[in-house]
Amino acid sequence: MKAILILLFMALVLPSCQDKTKNAEVFDEKPQEDFSKLPLNEYAKRHVESSLSILGTEKYSLEIIKGNLDADGKVDAIIVVNRKQFAMDEAMKSENPAKSAEMAFMGNYNYIFFYDGGLKLISPPIAIPSSALVPLKVNLASISAESYQDILIDYRIRNANFRDVFTVTNHTPRKVFEWKTFDGLGTDKTEAYTFEYTAGKYGPEKDIILYESTLEKLPANADKNTYEPKVTKTSKVAFHFFYIPQEQKYGILKNN
Repeated sequence: MKAILILLFMALVLPSCQDKTKNAEVFDEKPQEDFSKLPLNEYAKRHVESSLSILGTEKYSLEIIKGNLDADGKVDAIIVVNRKQFAMDEAMKSENPAKSAEMAFMGNYNYIFFYDGGLKLISPPIAIPSSALVPLKVNLASISAESYQDILIDYRIRNANFRDVFTVTNHTPRKVFEWKTFDGLGTDKTEAYTFEYTAGKYGPEKDIILYESTLEKLPANADKNTYEPKVTKTSKVAFHFFYIPQEQKYGILKNN
């Protein structure tokens, strides 16, 4: 019985330790080449190409979005990368290219990198599994605290759009919330939500309120996997989320 208890303890503890390792600072392992003394745009380009093994012949997009993303007062940045060409090239090499196109070239082709202005280092890539046809749309907003900003990432999964919210803790972007902004574009069954961030009921972190919304009808000849429809807010609250410190993520507020 004692041996069984020990094995059970190890089974419970080891995954927890591994999870903590995953949440450790993303700068524990430095890149093989040190580009950190270069201007940020050049540093970002070289770091991205080295990290993702991007060849000089590949066309990809890179965008740098600056902001104060933690409490150290230094200017940080999110580097947004889209590898649409690579996704299409990979699909052509596959056994069923038509299926890849039908699935809107889903996979790990959209990435973010976090530039820490205090450390002057760029993190390893953080993949956002999504459609390669649509680059990530990244915005910054003060949700965790008024003194710095969090990262809002919109991404497409075929005819649906999702939003992730990341906050930076110990130099590491950590996802605390995700939900769809719309779904079912081009079908008879659609849903859409408008996000609002309001004063927190139970702590300094803002609550996230989702309002039921209407979704624009897909225009004729428009691609349902890439078209960006208009979302119109209604006055009806669909969901109310609040931050749970113990779990380090958002939970839903249920009506009594």
